[in-house]
This record gives sequence, structure tokens and C-alpha cells, in this order.
Amino acid sequence: MVARHIIFIGRVQGVGFRFTAHRMANRHQLTGFVRNLSNGSVEMLAQGTTDDIDDCIEDIKEYYPGHIRDMNINEIPPDPKHTDFKITF
Repeated sequence: MVARHIIFIGRVQGVGFRFTAHRMANRHQLTGFVRNLSNGSVEMLAQGTTDDIDDCIEDIKEYYPGHIRDMNINEIPPDPKHTDFKITF
């Protein structure tokens, strides 16, 4: 299992982004969370296999063409406290 901290930058709030990310993360059997940040970006912590995380990110990008202007992705240590994927506030 690996974990990635992802910041989605662009027009990603007010468009159902968190709910779509939640649905896609569950489809790929990831654990972690997604939440809006005060600066207008969206933060996601995704844990699972490298392929599942990559596929989830690609699915999100395909669902929101033109909305995501940039992404910051960092590998982080997995956190076992995340047993499912949640939308947090």
C-alpha cells in the first residue's frame, strides 16, 4: 500500500468535485479523504495500490476536463487510521 497527498488546483469547488472524487476513490477501493481548502483548491489523501491511485486520478481528470489547472502530488507514508474513503469538511 502507498499513500499520496494530492492538491487539485483550478475550478474544483462548487462543481461536485468532492462527491465525484469520493465515488471514484471507492470504485478503486482507496482509503483516505477529500476536502475543500480555503484557497479554492481541493485536497485528497489517497491510499491503495499505485495503479489504483493513478487510475483514480486519471478518472477524475477525465471527468473534469478544463477544470483542473494543476496538481501537486506527494508520496507520503500510509496511515492505517484511514479504513475507508470520506468527504471531510
